[in-house]
Amino acid sequence: MRLQGKTAIVTGGASGFGAGIVRKFAAEGARVMVADLNIELARTVADEVGGIAVQVDVSQNASVQAMAAAALEQMGGVDILVNNAGITHLPKLMEEVDEDEFDRVLAVNAKSIYLMARHLVPAMKAAGTGSILNVASTAGLSPRPKLNWYNASKGWVITATKAMAVELAPFGVRVNALCPVAGETPLLASFMGEDTPEMRAKFLSTIPLGRFSTPEDMGNSACFLCSDEASMITGVAMEVDGGRCI
Repeated sequence: MRLQGKTAIVTGGASGFGAGIVRKFAAEGARVMVADLNIELARTVADEVGGIAVQVDVSQNASVQAMAAAALEQMGGVDILVNNAGITHLPKLMEEVDEDEFDRVLAVNAKSIYLMARHLVPAMKAAGTGSILNVASTAGLSPRPKLNWYNASKGWVITATKAMAVELAPFGVRVNALCPVAGETPLLASFMGEDTPEMRAKFLSTIPLGRFSTPEDMGNSACFLCSDEASMITGVAMEVDGGRCI
């Protein structure tokens, strides 16, 4: 029960890595708000763990503001924030990604972290404690061709994490990131371009441990970094990648 008595928000918490993080946090004693654009899936996961579901578009200021207000009202404060929501563009040459795709990727993967900080960091600073976890990607450390602007957005997340960690450390707030390799999530087919046995085999050949990351892997790693066991760890971008970045 490493998170007993803690409150947490997990964006994109209704599926994939986010749902894995929600389930682990709840199992370790946290009260979790499942924040997702898909409110029906969010309610399903929240009901499963005795949490709270809220609909949010993390790329829109008014939506994030309403979510933050609901969290502070219903949970009395937020100890842990996991910025997990993310999207990608389909694999293609960098110049073939259209402007709408580019804007959406940067809005969901990067701007969302700014918006969450804008509306939740003041309360964490006032409390003198808190943990923020940003879900980046191995794409931000070792980019793959034809995912250029997705790669760049995740590199942004890693740099933002380190900058946030330095600024918030004097206030008792830690900020870290996770860098997963592709896993069994709704985004897998988008990363590969097509979900076929051949593409999976090609993808897996780049991962020394020989498997994709799972929601459980992410939940375990997130739980450690957000728990008091990691009280001396801030500004870290932890690779959860089976050795992919070696």
